[in-house]
Amino acid sequence: MEETIEQAQLHRTGNQREQSSNKTRKLKRYTRWSRIGFYTLFLVCGQSAATLLGRLYYEKGGNSKWMATLVQSAGFPILLPFLWFFSQPTKSSSKQPNFLTFAFICFAFGLLLIGDNLMYSYGLLYLPVSTYSLLCATQLAFNAVLSFFLNAQKFTPYILNSLVLLMVSASLLAFNSESDTVTCSSKGKYVIGFLCTLGASATYSLYLCLLQVCFEKVIKRETFSTVLDMQIYPSFVASCCCVVGLFGSGEWRGLRDEMRGYGKGRVSYVMTLVWTAVAWQVSSIGLLGLIFEVSSLFSNVISTLALPVVPILAVIFFHDKMNGVKAMALVLALWGFVSYIYQKYLDESKAKAQSANDINAV
Repeated sequence: MEETIEQAQLHRTGNQREQSSNKTRKLKRYTRWSRIGFYTLFLVCGQSAATLLGRLYYEKGGNSKWMATLVQSAGFPILLPFLWFFSQPTKSSSKQPNFLTFAFICFAFGLLLIGDNLMYSYGLLYLPVSTYSLLCATQLAFNAVLSFFLNAQKFTPYILNSLVLLMVSASLLAFNSESDTVTCSSKGKYVIGFLCTLGASATYSLYLCLLQVCFEKVIKRETFSTVLDMQIYPSFVASCCCVVGLFGSGEWRGLRDEMRGYGKGRVSYVMTLVWTAVAWQVSSIGLLGLIFEVSSLFSNVISTLALPVVPILAVIFFHDKMNGVKAMALVLALWGFVSYIYQKYLDESKAKAQSANDINAV
């Protein structure tokens, strides 16, 4: 009789522990997906706003490539209060890279960032917003290939389907240059913008993959302050290089005339640059957060989510043409995005089923 009571108590205790463990796992999962949703909102809203404001700068009389590049990284001071708020003393110094290693990482990422931002500036100057945004979809294909080599990313039929669709989408835009060059720029400038945007997409993908390697292999800290560190310090390096480029190229001499001739006035000129800088920082925090929480490829997929939004807004605000070829490219880009998201859903379902089987086995 006593053994039966003792067994019942043990069984009851085991059930309570299992229920508590399940609640803890659910809470962690909900908290993690809440953070992912938070980062996703930052990335989509920040990227869309920054792209449209960057185009507004060129549309209303802005012409400085170095200034357009500078604002993509110069907004980092707004993150300093958050860095102070979220910074926590690290218990184990063995998990932190030494100062020289961290400084080298920030310097290298800063240089990579400025090259990427400069190519994006040329692309945004010479291409309509709709074409520019849809071309950026190729960064997902570049990211998948680089992730295979750098982050051990596995390919599946759905991911391969996504890559093919996005590459076809970009190719359609290449053959569609004739209609855009009539209203935007010369054929030669269109080609330069097209190649710069493709180069920027490849560089951007490399940047994301190397960031993931850095988070996993070098920094090894799971805090929000880590995300802020990897945004603030490389942005500081990139901003310093942009200032050197701005003065070295002589573009700084024309900034006063550029401000005077800006289509919406001097105040609007300053506010356009300021809010562009803020939007890029918001976008970058979302991007780095998704790399930190999931992977570089997933962050790039979410970045692609903003692409269908920007061309529609560009048609409304900048009167870009949305012809049949662009519409087909847009559909293919969306199809590629959905294909990858479906693969992510399958992965999550498989992981959940495996977790349930492990619990039942115990």
